[in-house]
Amino acid sequence: MRPYRGVEAFRSSRERMVREEAEARGIRDRRVLQALREVPRHLFADEALAEQAYGGHALPIGWGQTLTQPYTVALMTEALQLEGGEKVFEVGTGSGYQAAILARLGCRVYSMERIPGLARRARRVLDQVGAADVLIRTGDASHGWPEFAPFDRIVVTAGAEELPAPLKEQLADGGILVCPVGKESQEIVLLRRQNGRFRESTLGACRFVPLIRVEGGEVEEGGRAAPGGGKRS
Repeated sequence: MRPYRGVEAFRSSRERMVREEAEARGIRDRRVLQALREVPRHLFADEALAEQAYGGHALPIGWGQTLTQPYTVALMTEALQLEGGEKVFEVGTGSGYQAAILARLGCRVYSMERIPGLARRARRVLDQVGAADVLIRTGDASHGWPEFAPFDRIVVTAGAEELPAPLKEQLADGGILVCPVGKESQEIVLLRRQNGRFRESTLGACRFVPLIRVEGGEVEEGGRAAPGGGKRS
């Protein structure tokens, strides 16, 4: 696999991020750690905040949304137990950084974002770094993406008051779903589906922007827009 473009910039900062914000905090999956080293996180941040991209905090990306802190991205990615080749549905494209990490790990990534401006920006950056295979749709991700279900893994990057039922339904048997859940306070919930049954555990407290439901959307594949979406119920 070719290196992501832009990876040479901030290399020492990225190494420090991996060491201090991932390894020192218990992340052990070597493939996840390597993906953090190889994805140029600063390109997913606002240009004015590029030098802050490798700190241990979230960053604003506009529209009231944030680029999730590195440790939380690493924790949720590690929890997916990826081996490569999995079909992954991401709820909330945001900056595109999580999608880039998943793609770097060899996943087929289907990502949905409710804010068209963010989806377009993420598309540009993903194409820029060399992750053009990520499929992005604008619309209400809480309904899932039935056309491509079932998914081996589902990762939700916004806080839901409860796990959306369509996402559980679209999780393949043997699959894993990771989602921040809670209203007043949030915890990262890990859900496994095995033989038609669900088993739930938690990974710890977190703080995400809320999962908001909207209607409508369009599909963008690679750098090419294609018709799709529409109302969902």
